[in-house]
Amino acid sequence: MTFTYAAHLSDLIEDEPLAVRLGDEQIALYRLGGEVYATHNVCTHQFALLSDGYMEDGCIECPLHQGKFDIKTGAALCAPVTQAIRVYPVKVEDDRILVDL
Repeated sequence: MTFTYAAHLSDLIEDEPLAVRLGDEQIALYRLGGEVYATHNVCTHQFALLSDGYMEDGCIECPLHQGKFDIKTGAALCAPVTQAIRVYPVKVEDDRILVDL
């Protein structure tokens, strides 16, 4: 695994997604229950940044058509989304969030 620095833990607020770019990849970071998660930041249904969506109960809602994804697994949870989003391994070292693409 090759982990890449994504952000400082102090930049990430509980229940507020944070958009970051790692190379060519658009990533959304989430702090949920004290844990940090990373997913691809683009909805699989139509282009919209998930980091602009609403986060609740461990899910991120697409701001365009209100499809929901499970933040931990990437699973598509309701129409119109049917395809999961990619999730990435995360580790936190000191105040640094590292993501493995």
